[in-house]
Amino acid sequence: MSTSAAPEYPEEIDGAVLKVAGVVVLGAIMSILDITVVNVALPTFQRVFADGGDPVAYSTVAWTVTAYTLSLATVIPLTGWAADRFGTKRLYILAILLFTIGSALCATAGSIEVLIGFRVLQGLGGGMLMPLGMTILTHAAGPKRMGRLMAILGVPMLLGPIGGPILGGYLIEHASWHWIFLINVPIGIFAMVYAWFALENDSPTPSESFDFVGMLMMSPGLALFLFGVSSIPTDGVGSTKVLVTGIIGLALIALFIRHTFKPKHPLLDLRLFKNKLLSMSTITMFLFVAAFFGGLLLVPTYFQAVRGESTFDSGLLVAAQGIGAMITMPLAGSLVDKMPVGRIVPFGLVGIIVGMFMLTQIDESTSYWYILPVLFLMGLGMGGTMMPIMTSALKTLKHHEIARGSTLINIVQQIGSSVGVAVMSTVLTDRQKASHYVQIGQAVQERAQHKPPLPPTTEQMHAIAQAGGQKQFMAHALHDLAGSFGTTFWVAAVLCLLTVIPALMLPRKPLPEPVAGEDAAPIMMH
Repeated sequence: MSTSAAPEYPEEIDGAVLKVAGVVVLGAIMSILDITVVNVALPTFQRVFADGGDPVAYSTVAWTVTAYTLSLATVIPLTGWAADRFGTKRLYILAILLFTIGSALCATAGSIEVLIGFRVLQGLGGGMLMPLGMTILTHAAGPKRMGRLMAILGVPMLLGPIGGPILGGYLIEHASWHWIFLINVPIGIFAMVYAWFALENDSPTPSESFDFVGMLMMSPGLALFLFGVSSIPTDGVGSTKVLVTGIIGLALIALFIRHTFKPKHPLLDLRLFKNKLLSMSTITMFLFVAAFFGGLLLVPTYFQAVRGESTFDSGLLVAAQGIGAMITMPLAGSLVDKMPVGRIVPFGLVGIIVGMFMLTQIDESTSYWYILPVLFLMGLGMGGTMMPIMTSALKTLKHHEIARGSTLINIVQQIGSSVGVAVMSTVLTDRQKASHYVQIGQAVQERAQHKPPLPPTTEQMHAIAQAGGQKQFMAHALHDLAGSFGTTFWVAAVLCLLTVIPALMLPRKPLPEPVAGEDAAPIMMH
């Protein structure tokens, strides 16, 4: 594999590159879709793993999501080194194998504790799939086709939050909860066989030493920090669990940052941030995923909690956003190969910002003819924003930097989305707690769902009577509940607005062409 000159890449997307892209998309779909599919199943887990008739506590079943996320975060920092050491093809197949085995074992779980343990194994494989997929695509595409190829990778990112509730709701309703995991097994086997034949053997560089000290700081530090952040909505910012784990996690990450400039080959190469385009793209992406994915969480929850829609139907309604993104994402991918990203991303952000501010006005009776076009508009904006940002972050990296750069981007994305979800969930929870009607209404509902059902307490009956009866009381509660969503959308809208600042610093002039002999372009793998 020579690096004496920048390789020649065809301008058009050829069959060989599409074959590689198909492998990457399959792996990414399994990893991302699995997160939201399991979210839908949490109430089912409470029931099927019930001990003695009492449902399992929601905080316990939520660990099926948390354990997967923390496992994902723990393994992501190792991916860059492992890709250099063992080669992307072998590591990618191993990641799919771990994920597939973990999925099959999850379906056999007889208790919630066993399921949580198997989710950890599943996350070890899932955490490597996205950074490895980005590395493989970047190597295969070359700088002039990267935008169009990254747009293809954007498809599973849309399918996760949009298709997950639809698929999960359908499988649980028409089959059983086991199938949300079993469905990954045939897909995983097919993906492994496909990867074996579609990906060319690459040449790993095993000479790099492994940064054990960095691993002992970064992986547990990232996991502890994300655990603390994810605990904020249920335990509060000032709780011991949040503060202790969050502070220890941040301290370990700070020590890692100090350490990472010492070894020649650190676990995460933060020196890559000397690349101004990578730095600005990463900052933009962090703010964007925090605002957008945090806000995206609110939409299906609003449909279910306020409008009474089923999980399946709320997933169908949110699909309006995915349709919008599917229209603009290929267009943006094509444009980013022809013009500077700084001329594309700000326009995409406009659609998202306008949509977020329009969602601040929703209440318990807002017409779907208002909500669905807004979601479609936000989808148009998302399609013109996310993949161009990720493409610009990778576009100027040298061949040997791509695996490490992909790892950095995925860690930033994971932290950003976790922070965004925690912020939005906390604001939403606090606003609901501030409403006397919502609090009593939720307490009455919980008692009614008890086995056997329990009648409202004397205090609850008095509150209902003061409101003029159950119908009037529920109307007040529903109005306040809808208002809590509107307030939270204000936070998401402001975060989106802040994203414009680094987005305006992205390059608006063409980047210089790679110079022969500089190893400036990714080397083609086939």
